[in-house]
Amino acid sequence: MSGRPVKHSVTLKGHRTSISLEDEFWRALRDLAAEKSLPINALVAEIDVDRGSDMGLASAIRLYVLRSLQDRLAGSQTDAR
Repeated sequence: MSGRPVKHSVTLKGHRTSISLEDEFWRALRDLAAEKSLPINALVAEIDVDRGSDMGLASAIRLYVLRSLQDRLAGSQTDAR
């Protein structure tokens, strides 16, 4: 785990843009996209639309990944009861 952000390019609304995220977030984002049967660009586009104008895209992606994992954890704890 390096902790250093890594830049990757994605296409949003027909334009290439670079996003810097730590490897762990890229892996989790790819896994979430695969679970939804979406290309990573499509998932990032969904996150982009939902983020609003007061938050950067990289931050919105990190929060999306965090919330997805928290939802999964909450669901598994409910199933265990």
